[in-house]
Amino acid sequence: MKIEKLIVGPLEVCCYIVYSPETKEGVIIDPGDADPRIIEKVKELGVKVVAILGTHAHADHVAGVEYLKRELKAPYLVHKLDEEFFKDPLNFSMFRSWGFTENPKADKVFEEGEVIEFGKEYLRIIHTPGHSPGSSCFYNEKHKILFTGDTLFVEAVGRADLPGGNYFQMIESIQKKLLILPDDTKIYPGHDYGAKPTSTIGEEKENNPFLQEF
Repeated sequence: MKIEKLIVGPLEVCCYIVYSPETKEGVIIDPGDADPRIIEKVKELGVKVVAILGTHAHADHVAGVEYLKRELKAPYLVHKLDEEFFKDPLNFSMFRSWGFTENPKADKVFEEGEVIEFGKEYLRIIHTPGHSPGSSCFYNEKHKILFTGDTLFVEAVGRADLPGGNYFQMIESIQKKLLILPDDTKIYPGHDYGAKPTSTIGEEKENNPFLQEF
């Protein structure tokens, strides 16, 4: 599995291009802006994008979806609960005040345990509600790789004060669904905070001040 990262959008989201080196099929995770560099990198790598994935449906993570759908003819997938929650204009109103327009409509929704395949690779859905109702992480057991969105950062956790957020639910999600993974699982978060762009589950158990009690 190959991973390319671009920092995109006004809130500096980590957008990942993840692909199978054998078949060059891949996915794009969290396109936070209609940034031409994403398309340029896809073309440079020769990747056929089979899906655009949202770890969650906050506008800063999916603002580039419609642009990529037009350019790549690839479907957009997000968790069922976020697709439903952010359809409500009231739930989306905070993001509009930040300058974002309405969220893209999902072509397909996913739920806990589903697998998204691309070439010889895959990502398994781990539903981790708390940052938003449908917040999800994408996990590959074979390579021990976990894309954590805004649920778990390097030595930090996501905020839970936005519409649909619940701090205690988020911590429970991390405790019961992420910290049980092998310690050498490498995490790729939705934003770069601090000096290190990536970490491991074991390092987070040891160093993340929000998780010390676990």
